[in-house]
Amino acid sequence: MHSSSLRLKELTIFAMLGSVMFVSQIAMQWIPNVHFLGLFVASFTLTYRARALIPIYVYVFLFGVFNGFSFWWVPYLYIWLPLWGMFMFVGKFDFPTKVKVPLYMLLCALHGLMFGLLYAPFQAVFFGLNFQGMVAWIIAGIPLDIVHGAGNFAAGSLIIPLSGLLCKLKQRQTLAESLR
Repeated sequence: MHSSSLRLKELTIFAMLGSVMFVSQIAMQWIPNVHFLGLFVASFTLTYRARALIPIYVYVFLFGVFNGFSFWWVPYLYIWLPLWGMFMFVGKFDFPTKVKVPLYMLLCALHGLMFGLLYAPFQAVFFGLNFQGMVAWIIAGIPLDIVHGAGNFAAGSLIIPLSGLLCKLKQRQTLAESLR
């Protein structure tokens, strides 16, 4: 088996991580636009790199199954990619922790602030909005995006502990497999 291929154990772990994302969003629905999805996307990306897309899209699929695959769901197919890409990029650098913590928090906040902006092009096409209509839609959503950004900023403080825990678990799994 090639080292780049996925084993059943990895697929199971990724399915569980995607399920954790989904359950965490359901649990946080009582606070509109505040959730741990940015935390999970960032932590999974720092730990699993490109393979983090698997739990992200498990979450997207579960979200569609639970809420219905309707027009509003389509942006979920791309809306997490900018956050994943930002963490793929910054994850290449070995910044000191005193730089990582605020950087990760800011990147998560930025994604929350940009959520409406990322969602808007699809909405404009689907609802037949012109450019002015799309801008009005973005402006109307700014208060919600501010809440989203603030929640992501706070949750971003947990990225290093969570990704550190995931890395330790991943190392233990690798060590256990090598001892077999």
